[in-house]
Amino acid sequence: MKVNVRTMAKEMMNQTKQSILSQASQAMLAKANQQPQGVLQLLR
Repeated sequence: MKVNVRTMAKEMMNQTKQSILSQASQAMLAKANQQPQGVLQLLR
């Protein structure tokens, strides 16, 4: 039973890590998409 608890805890940590990485990459993409718009506003 201890092995199952450890395996489950490890899997939960991996899922949490992947979720954080996914959210961070989405935030980076959103920021990267905003930057060209800011440059265009400066040129107007």
